Amino acid sequence: MAANAKLTNWAGNVEFTAERLHRPASLAELRAIVTVAAAGNGRLRALGTGHSFNRVADTPGALITLEKLPRLVEIDPVGRTARVGAGLTLGELCTALRQHGLALPNLPSTPHFTIAGACATGTHGSGNSNGTLASFVSSIELITADGTPTTLSRGSEGFEGAVTSLGSLGIATALTLDLRPAFEVEQYVYEGLAWPSLIEHFDDIFAAAYSVSAFTDWSGAVRLWVKRRVGDPLPDLAPTGARPAEGQRHPIDGMPLANATEQLGVPGPWDERLPHFRAGFVPSVGAELQSEYFVAAADAPEAVKALRELQPWISPVLLVSEIRTIAADTCWLSPSNGRASVAFHFTWIADPEAVAPVLVRIEEALAPFDARPHWGKLSSTAPETLSASYKHWESFRGLLSRFDPAGTFRNPLIDHYFPRETAG
Repeated sequence: MAANAKLTNWAGNVEFTAERLHRPASLAELRAIVTVAAAGNGRLRALGTGHSFNRVADTPGALITLEKLPRLVEIDPVGRTARVGAGLTLGELCTALRQHGLALPNLPSTPHFTIAGACATGTHGSGNSNGTLASFVSSIELITADGTPTTLSRGSEGFEGAVTSLGSLGIATALTLDLRPAFEVEQYVYEGLAWPSLIEHFDDIFAAAYSVSAFTDWSGAVRLWVKRRVGDPLPDLAPTGARPAEGQRHPIDGMPLANATEQLGVPGPWDERLPHFRAGFVPSVGAELQSEYFVAAADAPEAVKALRELQPWISPVLLVSEIRTIAADTCWLSPSNGRASVAFHFTWIADPEAVAPVLVRIEEALAPFDARPHWGKLSSTAPETLSASYKHWESFRGLLSRFDPAGTFRNPLIDHYFPRETAG
């Protein structure tokens, strides 16, 4: 990073404080960077594509991007696994998997994220049976603070804490992912869903297809994005009163329709339908802020009612909100750890001062439902609130001490949530 250059996240709301940006071209060079930094009590963090909206990737030391490392993709078509470089984007991985007739079980709203970054922060798509991206990981390879390559695999001690670890245990270099045979998906948009109907038919709506999302501004009617695997039963949403859209839609009104994945029931490959936004096009708006909160699936209808009461405060600073379902998983810091969840996502205008007080209202309204925020998005939830929500919170603190005793990969956000234990 050149002197006086300003490095920001994708949305531009975070200006990184790092003194420099490393671009290693080999694992040996990466190990050397980590070893030198640790020996000098320096701080390091890995930087993906910058799609986090808080300072989870920031550091007062140096950032490392893996974009110049060899593009590792090792596919086992018999075992249906792929060992992939941590710095690959989901879009790059999808292209490789399609050549082998294989697929990931699910994808988030956009394929622009790096694989390691998405897993480290608990990123997800939608679908009652679909977990976070981290739940597909069977092993993770790290360069730890002493420069040692370390692999943790499913079933080994600490694995459940290592995949969704906020980048705080080391620099991830590769992950092995579980795959399934490739499949085709049809995408439909339904409009005009009234709020009483959404609440009354909530479980049936989100069980209607492989992946279902509800988009809203919390004032007018709700719009459903329904993604059906070809061969599955056709969704029956007639009892809800929602009607099929007559043309292509974008999740945010007024944005270019070409940026959204194809709809109107046209079948296509899994990776061109499960995301809302197309690879190679701008996802969402760009100049925006984001927040997201997870509650237990059983509490979702009551949580919807609580958020609806905040509509006069939410709508003026909102671009769009999305409601999604996520299966329970076992990753210690996954927001859906131990419980099937419903996530309430908010895409805000790019005005932090206007959004901040609304977040406080939302967090107060969702407090009775033990809401957990997304690790890569804006939140003001207190550490003591989260530590009470996560069963394995202290186990993760122990993992931090074990893998990074000197705090090489710590930053102010990690210190805020997981302060180091002080002697006696």
